[in-house]
Amino acid sequence: MSQGQETPYQQMYQSQVELLKSHKLRTTSSRSAILKFFFKQDHALSYSDIEKEVALNFDRVTVYRTLKSFVDKGVIHKVLDDSGSLKYALCNTDCSTIEHHHDHVHFKCLKCNQTSCLNDVEVPPLNLPKGYKVRELNVLIQGICNTCQ
Repeated sequence: MSQGQETPYQQMYQSQVELLKSHKLRTTSSRSAILKFFFKQDHALSYSDIEKEVALNFDRVTVYRTLKSFVDKGVIHKVLDDSGSLKYALCNTDCSTIEHHHDHVHFKCLKCNQTSCLNDVEVPPLNLPKGYKVRELNVLIQGICNTCQ
């Protein structure tokens, strides 16, 4: 998805207020500002990216708490890349406080270093040995994105 195109999330929630209400979160200036930044991006964001964007208006603790509440309520999900750094991306519309549903892969471009959710690429089912239960699954594909080719 190129920058400027609406994500399915943006199509469903035309404003940050609607999204926050649907996840039973109060609308605050920090939540609105951070969501607005997520809506403008087509890739996962690091804590540093987010902090830089809102640093003039909000302190580190506010940013951290906002991200934590977004993860807890199913607004965003954590994305791991090969560097071990944690990034965040908007959840699909079917995530909730109880459970995240991210049976998709993440793609990291080796040229621009952006990590994106490939929502249409499903993770194949895994046959784990008896007694093992999946709580979280992260699949990362590395290559060259369509923008950098």
